Amino acid sequence: MGLRPSIIEDVRAQKVFDSRGSEAVEVEVFTRAGYGRATAPMGASRGRGEAVPYPKGGVDEAVKKVEDLVAPSLSGLDATDQRLVDSVLHEVDGTPDFSNIGGNTAYAASMAVAVAAANSLGISLFKHLGGPMVYELPYPLGNVIGGGKHTKGRGPDIQEMLVLPIGAEDVLEALQANFLVHRRVGKLLLKADPAFTGGRGDEGAWATTLGTERALEVLSRACEEVSGELGFEIRPGLDVAASTLWREEKNAYVYEREGVIRNREDQIKFILGLMERFNLVYVEDPLMEEDFEGFSELAEEASKMGCLICGDDLFVTNRDRIARGAELGSANAVIIKPNQVGTLSDTLEAVELARSKGMVPVASHRSGESTDPHLAHLAVGLKCPIIKSGVLGGERVAKLNELIRIAEELGEVGRMARLPGAIRR
Repeated sequence: MGLRPSIIEDVRAQKVFDSRGSEAVEVEVFTRAGYGRATAPMGASRGRGEAVPYPKGGVDEAVKKVEDLVAPSLSGLDATDQRLVDSVLHEVDGTPDFSNIGGNTAYAASMAVAVAAANSLGISLFKHLGGPMVYELPYPLGNVIGGGKHTKGRGPDIQEMLVLPIGAEDVLEALQANFLVHRRVGKLLLKADPAFTGGRGDEGAWATTLGTERALEVLSRACEEVSGELGFEIRPGLDVAASTLWREEKNAYVYEREGVIRNREDQIKFILGLMERFNLVYVEDPLMEEDFEGFSELAEEASKMGCLICGDDLFVTNRDRIARGAELGSANAVIIKPNQVGTLSDTLEAVELARSKGMVPVASHRSGESTDPHLAHLAVGLKCPIIKSGVLGGERVAKLNELIRIAEELGEVGRMARLPGAIRR
């Protein structure tokens, strides 16, 4: 009896570059009948609970670890047995936070194995990840105006101003809506911001010198105008990235552009005020990453306004932190970033836990991205109703165009995912 076509024969790694021009590790996996490749992304703002991205020595050392440790350990395994592959990656690393081989290294290897397995079987990656009954497509959550670390402190203090086309009937409509809002915002900024030159940040979002509330006024107007033209609802959202505003020594959030300092209660009131004023549909990381109780207080009020409260730095795709947040009612949505925990199996367990607790999993890119389309397959395969992947930029559009291809493959059985009823008010 011959060897299975999905048996891993070789694993290789090399240094490449991400969308910011920073070094990144790329892993290639060769099976008897297939091939897979994946590049690790990297975020500008990272939660303290994330896996260590790279070992000491950076990407060069990560490449060496793949050659010396990962490749010999994975060779001979069946690529279709993802849990076994990922358990071996944990064993090879031998630490709780992937500080030996690096969480990014583990992610690239884990994802490359999954891609190779799908190719060996002759099926799409989303079907390999989710099974033959997967048919729902996620709504695209796009970054339209950048601030915070994405604009080096020269834009709004809040890191991302987002758009979600919750009324779209299909992927093409949804993507078109986000592109149109992005374009409309660019035109409005030419009038509203005398210093605006058409510049964009890490994720393709417009870079403006306007403050938070003035920028939100522009985004809100664009959403209303495009919603009226297309005939369905498009709503704005935020990624506050509040941990980047938090100053431990002051026990407060420091808005340097605004010249304002807010304690926890001030911050909660401020965010709730923005929700009400701008009809926000989504707010990510409104408080610092250890304030589970503050999140809970905010989430209770936000639910009355039809707004999702999402944790990224709060949860870092970590099951223990998700469980704690669920127990306290800290959020009703969870950002899912595989390289925060290292492997696809860890990611799947985090998604399953979040969903079992009634929380919406949001498959998300990182600010430093590759042109890999895999996030689209991950979102569909793991049944995430929302995918956060920017609006413009080749590395972002690669994921969005892949959603169109997945929709074409699904044909008539494909449909948009079900969003929580509370945000369809």
